[in-house]
Amino acid sequence: MRIVEIREKTCPISSPIRNAYIDFSKMTLSLVAVITDVIRDGKPVVGYGFNSNGRYGQGNLMRERFIPRVLEADPESLVNADGSNLDPHKIWDCMFRNEKPGGHGERSVAMGTIDMAVWDAVAKIANKPLYQHLADEYGDGKPNREVFVYAAGGYYYPGKDDTMLQNEMRSYLERGYSVVKMKIGGASLAEDQRRIESVLSILGDGQRLCVDANGRFDMDTAVAYAKALDQYNLFWYEEAGDPLDYELQAVLRSYYRNPMATGENLFSMQDARNLIRYGGMRADRDWLQFDCALSYGLVEYLRTLDMLREHGWSPSRCIPHGGHQMSLNIAAGLGLGGNESYPDLFQPFGGFPDGVEVKDSRIVMPELPGIGFEGKSNLISVMQELSA
Repeated sequence: MRIVEIREKTCPISSPIRNAYIDFSKMTLSLVAVITDVIRDGKPVVGYGFNSNGRYGQGNLMRERFIPRVLEADPESLVNADGSNLDPHKIWDCMFRNEKPGGHGERSVAMGTIDMAVWDAVAKIANKPLYQHLADEYGDGKPNREVFVYAAGGYYYPGKDDTMLQNEMRSYLERGYSVVKMKIGGASLAEDQRRIESVLSILGDGQRLCVDANGRFDMDTAVAYAKALDQYNLFWYEEAGDPLDYELQAVLRSYYRNPMATGENLFSMQDARNLIRYGGMRADRDWLQFDCALSYGLVEYLRTLDMLREHGWSPSRCIPHGGHQMSLNIAAGLGLGGNESYPDLFQPFGGFPDGVEVKDSRIVMPELPGIGFEGKSNLISVMQELSA
């Protein structure tokens, strides 16, 4: 058993939207196919992966360092003990060979994308949904196929007024979501409060709304927003300051009693551990958003979950960023609290397999081998072009 080839393609996911920090007018991602010599139904088993929005494609890093290391390795060094499947942990170690610790940056995205494709291949070779494979290997064998999802949107957009924002949120409610998210920090506090109140006029309950500042605020602005937002009783106040400014996050808890969320831009177990050690996050109410596709993949995410347990955190406090099916499988297989969802954006990479319905912000995972990409027709057609 061996990996025959690993292919990468940079794909555009551009959009005129913006958050408080960046616009998405030139956004890209990397699509990866891991082609194995295992034959099913007359065709090689292929694992697919892609990185989450917001970090651009990583093809050069993959082609120069990580893909050659895997393909040049002894194939027997990359399989499990009985030779029945690929071993994602051994493949991860192979990719990281000759890499210094620290300075995670874009490297973690490149490895995380390949790692996703490896896990897809592993679950397909095992002929199981990835969530079932994870429950069997790392849990009690009983996945929770019902997963909480929220609709992420509410971006700033040229000419978008409060009525358009309200219409967007209504469309999510009509599609079965009961919790939604909108962007803040790209306008004045007064304007953002007006936007929030216009959305709450539709939602009714503040617990149905998350707000996301995308790391834009300094300490004074983060505190000013915290004081203003407290009255709304929101589902969460997300990423107020720079993701590595643990002091800002720790101070903020003194001004904001309701749930906060952060972590999507922390790309290693070590950075996640520093957040838990020094960021003042509260295990009884706050949410962690580490995204495996940006942070070295599921192999590293498993280390992060182990670290969280050691510090008294439950996996159920994790709701990953990214809106991809990989994190849906992790949520179902390893007991996370849910997953982000992009109903309209970053297509065809966002969303669920065809026929999966959202009801009260929950979906039921279909029984598809691997991550389940083959169940999403507009996505698998793009993926199969790469592996053909």
